[in-house]
Amino acid sequence: MDADRAAWEQRSVVRVVPPVEPRKLAKVPFVELADGRLQGVVSSGSDIERVYVSSITAGTHALSCSTNNNRPCGALHGYACKHIHQLADEAVLQYGLDRVSRYLGVEVPEGQSLMSAIKGPVERTPAAVVFSRFLRHLAYLEVPDSTEPLAELHWFPATRAVR
Repeated sequence: MDADRAAWEQRSVVRVVPPVEPRKLAKVPFVELADGRLQGVVSSGSDIERVYVSSITAGTHALSCSTNNNRPCGALHGYACKHIHQLADEAVLQYGLDRVSRYLGVEVPEGQSLMSAIKGPVERTPAAVVFSRFLRHLAYLEVPDSTEPLAELHWFPATRAVR
């Protein structure tokens, strides 16, 4: 057993994979590849108290964008709004173009952006699940650093319990 593995086994958390490139968290504070979609939370450019939940569905490339309380984005009319463009750009910074395009099932021509290859219909999806996950992530930012396990995550098996 090497020293790196021994150190990992003694920590209560696993190291998070760093982003491919640095991201601007003020504009797109939350981005994930989950539930068959590229989805996330995008800050409003005009109102500091408003955020949008935007997504691109894998396979169909259906586009969705609404406020966190399900009011539709006024700029989503058959083509991607700026919130979806910002989400896609930040996803590429976070995960890399290859991983995002593979997840969405789209071929991006050499030298092109992800959004140049996305041509999907508008399909409204509820914002609540994504926004709830975003709020959960924010709550973890307020937890003080500790090597002790979090009571909320007690259902994770001990490091050596599962092989």
